[in-house]
Amino acid sequence: MIAAAALAVFAALRWKEESERIVDPRPPGTAEDIAKLSQRKDVNVLFVLIDTLRAERLRTYGYRRPTSPFLDVLASQGLRFGRHLSQSSWTKCSMASLWTGLYPQRSGVTRFDDVIPQEAVTAAEVFHEAGFRTAGIWRNGWVESYFGFDQGLEVYTRPRSRAVPDDVRRQNPTVQHGGSDMDGVDVAAEFLRVYGHDRWFLYLHLMDVHEYTYGAESARFGTGYADVYDNAILHVNGVLDALLGVLYRGGFLANTLIIIGSDHGEAFGERGTEGHARNVYRETTEVPLVFGFPFRLAVPAVVRQRTANVDLWPTVLELLGLPPLEGADGRSRVPEMLAAARGEPGPEDTATPIAHLDQTWGQRVETTAPNVTVSDRGFRYVLFRDAKGGAREELFDADHDAVELENRLEAEPEVAERLREQAVLYLASKPPWKEAAPKLELDELQLNQLRALGYAVPAK
Repeated sequence: MIAAAALAVFAALRWKEESERIVDPRPPGTAEDIAKLSQRKDVNVLFVLIDTLRAERLRTYGYRRPTSPFLDVLASQGLRFGRHLSQSSWTKCSMASLWTGLYPQRSGVTRFDDVIPQEAVTAAEVFHEAGFRTAGIWRNGWVESYFGFDQGLEVYTRPRSRAVPDDVRRQNPTVQHGGSDMDGVDVAAEFLRVYGHDRWFLYLHLMDVHEYTYGAESARFGTGYADVYDNAILHVNGVLDALLGVLYRGGFLANTLIIIGSDHGEAFGERGTEGHARNVYRETTEVPLVFGFPFRLAVPAVVRQRTANVDLWPTVLELLGLPPLEGADGRSRVPEMLAAARGEPGPEDTATPIAHLDQTWGQRVETTAPNVTVSDRGFRYVLFRDAKGGAREELFDADHDAVELENRLEAEPEVAERLREQAVLYLASKPPWKEAAPKLELDELQLNQLRALGYAVPAK
């Protein structure tokens, strides 16, 4: 029973009004059912991107507070990636890598005016070519269509902002515009009403966590900076619950793959800074990834190997038997998923994924100042290069220092040298495009819309 045994953990289920006892239409499933998804022709895909969601602020990732009842239940009946890296701490750079499966240096999208080239093939285009009805609903201006993020999406829209209820609070002082993630749920419901009879792919980009938005029912954890963030996470779990109600009422739960992920995390003063888009340390790049299947696993599965957002679509496309993203840096993690669902150790953990932030991403300059991290099991190598060619580096070992504050560069010289070589090779890599990623000349209105999100973007 979804409502009685699982999803009722959220106190005020918005969709429970349908019935006091709602029967979960999803059958029990096993690893073999995961493997057979590629043979099914009825599976839809719902991809929910929760902007600025840090993995370790969720109970299912070990957090002490009950911030994430919906995600906890989804993970308890599905699959969670336990050590998952975003490719940047800034939305546009991160999302360009996610959609193309390419690391930022290879996607070419590392600056405020970079555009995903038409030559790129995004995951949404693969779904569209395979016959899916495709839609994207977004609330973050860094994924606007004029940056190339609409490729492959028949419908790509920002929901109209409605006045939020009086009990909704916004603690982020940079936020200027209204509306909430429930506006996106309403648009999603309309898309499914019109196109739900076809096979569909739906991307919903939520922003209430980024904007520290929450209602009275979620005001449980205090009023400090980090407390309000936790309140917002709990609030968005209610949004996810409302979205699940849309799927339930439409009869989609038994044939929809639900994917919940994030573009980056959030810092709370661990190194003297707060927020994101400043560096690529663990607090801004360790993000959740949870799969809910069209069936319920009796035992939750957890992929323990190191994975990354560039792996997401190579994994999903293989899972559904669709063509791959040719030339992607990421790789399919279906073998790891199947092993986790079977309770087996799975392939050896050999991945060394990369996160990247150009520290001059918001400046009108010709020079670059990359901050790159290379992760290798418990190690994280961090390289800062400034615009004048200077460099600073750090090495952390999470097995000895879980919060990664102790620089072990001198204590582990061989590890540092190996990961340094990878970082240098990565920075020397080139995009696969015939021409460089195009630049967009932003007008003042567009710049102001981005500034409203709290980012410092340059004047013309």
